[in-house]
Amino acid sequence: MSEKACNCNCAAERAAQFTELAPTLEKYAKVPGSLITILQKTQEIYGYLSVDAINYISECTGIRPAKIYGVATFYAQFRLQPIGKYLIMLCKGTACHVNGADMIEEAICEHLNISDGETTEDGLFTLNNVACLGCCSLAPVMMVKSVDGDETYGNLTKDSVKAVLDEIRARA
Repeated sequence: MSEKACNCNCAAERAAQFTELAPTLEKYAKVPGSLITILQKTQEIYGYLSVDAINYISECTGIRPAKIYGVATFYAQFRLQPIGKYLIMLCKGTACHVNGADMIEEAICEHLNISDGETTEDGLFTLNNVACLGCCSLAPVMMVKSVDGDETYGNLTKDSVKAVLDEIRARA
């Protein structure tokens, strides 16, 4: 029994959905060892690695979706879910831990009603704990990433972190 070719326009629709990724795939799809580069560019463009994106990359590279998913889940840099407009990266390194990062995390979680790795219902904030931001002299510290740029906030207290979040929410 032979397989029928798809008579719908789904391949063209998928290609149109990922037009921004086309130059990267044209350059790297057939280059061995370039999957991470492709995934990084995909996430840079779309904010995360969707199931559709993984399947499309698979079609273009010939790499099985399961292998792509395995790479994407192995490396902490990749996200499989969309993130909020503002990504809060809370440092949990030694200096921050000693200076109250757990207390800051508790304040953020209570104030935004989310936990590490979650996004607020309004899609505005996502909280991610990170190993180190390299700003030990500002401990405890968090970085807030957005399309407008990254902002670092240091010497945080429960009150100051809530004030920062309220200020960001007010200008959003």
